[in-house]
Amino acid sequence: MIKFQESVNSLRESGVSKLDIITTRRHGSPVLLIFVQDAAFFFLIVTATHAVGAAMSVRQEQLHGLHFQPFHLDHAAALTYIMEKTNFKDGNGKVYMTHPTKALHRFMMQDFARMGSSTSESLFTPVDVEKSIASIIPISVHQDINVCPGVSFTAFHAGHVLGACMFLIEIAGLKVLYTGDYSREEDRHLVKAELPPVRPDVLIVESTFGVHSLEGREEKEGRFTGLVHSIIRRDGHVLLPTFALGRAQELLLILDDYWAKHPELHNVPIYYASGLAKRCMAVYRSFIPSMNSEVQRRFAKRDNPFVFKHISNVSHVQGWEKKIAEGPPCVVLASPGFMQAGASRALFKRWAPDARNGLIITGYSIEGTMARDIMNEPDEITSLKGDTIPRKMTVDAFAFSAHVDYAQNAEFIEAVNAEHVVLVHGEKTNMSRLRDAMELRFEEQGKDVKMYAPRNLETLELLCDLKEERIAKAIGTLASKPPQIDDILSGLLIANAPDRKLYTLLDPRDLACFTGLSMSTLTQRQRMTIGVGWELVKWHLEGMFGKVEEYLDGEGVSALKVMGVLDVKQTKEHELTLEWESSASNDMIADSTIALITGIDKSPASVKLTNRAHHHGRDSDNEDHCDAHQVHPHAEQDTNEASIESRIRPLMLFLESHFGAIELHVSREGGADMQIIDELQEGEDKGPWLNVGLDDSVARIDLHSLNVSSDDSFLKERVQAVLNMAYATVNSLSQLYALKTVQESVENWAA
Repeated sequence: MIKFQESVNSLRESGVSKLDIITTRRHGSPVLLIFVQDAAFFFLIVTATHAVGAAMSVRQEQLHGLHFQPFHLDHAAALTYIMEKTNFKDGNGKVYMTHPTKALHRFMMQDFARMGSSTSESLFTPVDVEKSIASIIPISVHQDINVCPGVSFTAFHAGHVLGACMFLIEIAGLKVLYTGDYSREEDRHLVKAELPPVRPDVLIVESTFGVHSLEGREEKEGRFTGLVHSIIRRDGHVLLPTFALGRAQELLLILDDYWAKHPELHNVPIYYASGLAKRCMAVYRSFIPSMNSEVQRRFAKRDNPFVFKHISNVSHVQGWEKKIAEGPPCVVLASPGFMQAGASRALFKRWAPDARNGLIITGYSIEGTMARDIMNEPDEITSLKGDTIPRKMTVDAFAFSAHVDYAQNAEFIEAVNAEHVVLVHGEKTNMSRLRDAMELRFEEQGKDVKMYAPRNLETLELLCDLKEERIAKAIGTLASKPPQIDDILSGLLIANAPDRKLYTLLDPRDLACFTGLSMSTLTQRQRMTIGVGWELVKWHLEGMFGKVEEYLDGEGVSALKVMGVLDVKQTKEHELTLEWESSASNDMIADSTIALITGIDKSPASVKLTNRAHHHGRDSDNEDHCDAHQVHPHAEQDTNEASIESRIRPLMLFLESHFGAIELHVSREGGADMQIIDELQEGEDKGPWLNVGLDDSVARIDLHSLNVSSDDSFLKERVQAVLNMAYATVNSLSQLYALKTVQESVENWAA
């Protein structure tokens, strides 16, 4: 079990407090169980029949995703039970397989259920198998799958067997690469395992061969075919115990090619004694795009490598073993690979006493099986019935296992460059030796990589950062035109899930079409009594916001537009009515306006403004005695009322306080104001501009765009930051609120 602890509030920010990963290391059967508890997410990669006990400790209705890496029974036999005999489907559980894996898994499970249906202890029936197959979601390699908000995975080629893949799982920004069984050597029909395009935080990798290095494919194939040929020359039979699917197809390709190149062998038959392999051969003939370039090249020339020319399937009629065993020399691929029972064990019993015959173990054999025991070449063996049989046939072994050896595994681990590496899928000794060897390699390279070889169900505590991820999907009108880099998209953001990690962004006009929701606008209206005149109200509003727009509404009532969103109307002699469309920002503007108007009659500025000589005649229409033409010193000025130079001057003063002397440059002759006005309006590249000097470096500010250019990147960034502060300081609230960017503001000002 691997427990990912939070680092510097990263998990707290993402809402995920703990991840647990349970792994087992028994060969051929790792199980990876990932918990994201606070996110109510459980993620299971079941690759073991005996590992179901660990999986059953989880409430099945809480499982969100099950991934199956290869189709072998020691990896996937528990799937039907989990899907059909537990409450897995009551939750959000989904099962994912690549297309070839699903096709081969169907045949494997049908065969398994048929053999087990005769016993009273069968866990499921063939009907259960068909129901579970129908619910499996097929995926493609390199396809990005979002399991639930914040959790996704991508499958990559793993080699090993047809359809096998590695899973790159991303949980709240944390990346975990689970290799499962994988091979880094391209063989006769499969591509080699891929390197992911990103660096994962955690690598969970197999350790089948530990620190053992294997010979290259070409040398191995040469020795293998040479040995087979030598056994045939001495009139012997060749027994190749292998599993029905996986390495069997690779061996068939090797033998068929060798027989084609040696006409003297054309009268020697090659059999594969497996009805399951025969039924599955159609899958291999169909999924050519999932194989390597050589297979695809041959297929393009109408030469399907899996339509064998020198190999046939054995009909399992009664007495077939005796007929083949007593017949002329031949080569037989028979299952199972471990020789516990079945065709491989039956033929071995008949051929073992003859020294002319040869047994070739072609894959990895686990402890406690006949295949492992026979590699010690005992003089006698015990049959399934308990009688003793002399062993005189030769025994040889070749590693056609499609697992990485030490050199390939070490190279892959270094290339992935994960911070944490967890070893699984191996015997205790092999795992420990591989961990020690990799720690020594990383120490020599000066890298801080943490290696782990956990015992079954051991808890590892790893310090990893989980980064919060939020995804917004644009649809409708917003998605009609792909955005460019640095584009700003504005729209209505809709949360699609309670945890709000997946959003939809759309144009408000599309709301009803895509969500079925209607959009309403709330208009707020507030009346307030005042004791001052209209002009004094306008004067104070200009002082606060910089500029207000005065107009007459449809009924001829005097009104002021504040910040473009708030209408202030004089509905009666001593009454104002405020109207605005409710929103967070608009409500804030309305609140500040109400507070300002409420305090006008108590403001010292109001008293000072109205404290002057005036007439009391009836013709006086200004009751608060405020001069209608008097302008607030903070009010925004029109261009024709103030020089452009006076508007640039505050920027220059602000910059001078930070950098010292500032130089203003214009490119034309004549009055400074007219030069700046003309050049700003025409947007000329040559002016006007400001030069800011600091030590030996100079930064140039284009007054048309407010862009800063300089050979000194540090000075450029500093001047740009100060310039943005200066512009925000010297401009009014109405300007800054109405214009979205500094550049847009300057262009609008210049125009």
